[in-house]
Amino acid sequence: MFAVPANTIAAATVAPTVHPALIARAYATDRSRWAHLLRYDPDERFAALVDATAGQQVWLMSWLPGQQTDLHDHGAATGAFTVVSGTLTEHVRHRGTTHPLVPGQSRVFGPGYAHQVRNDGPDPAVSLHVYRAVRTMRAVSDGFGPLTADRPAELAG
Repeated sequence: MFAVPANTIAAATVAPTVHPALIARAYATDRSRWAHLLRYDPDERFAALVDATAGQQVWLMSWLPGQQTDLHDHGAATGAFTVVSGTLTEHVRHRGTTHPLVPGQSRVFGPGYAHQVRNDGPDPAVSLHVYRAVRTMRAVSDGFGPLTADRPAELAG
């Protein structure tokens, strides 16, 4: 059974300044906080720190078509990300599921949540990520090598 990490379900009683998905959405709608940082790198996914407090970090990421992360988790961090523009695809290792994401959609993660995110669309994509703890990316091996369009997450362990 997969345990839902604490603070990953945004109940109606949770203040919008508490839940990482709500924080990511709030940053996504306030472009004045991050638009000046936005860049596109033809060689790799771009990331810039937007804000940091003792308890969390907010990151801006841009994705040109075809750019992706490796299969990874975020160590002990919990958090969420929201798509601002374009489309992204998230592959979740544990369940072998694929989630196409459009602007306004968010995904949450907890410790040990292994996933891969990529831009399969024809246009650049932008996303905002909230990490509860320092942003960490740990590569995760599924025994089959990196996930690709030819070998999607459904085939991973």
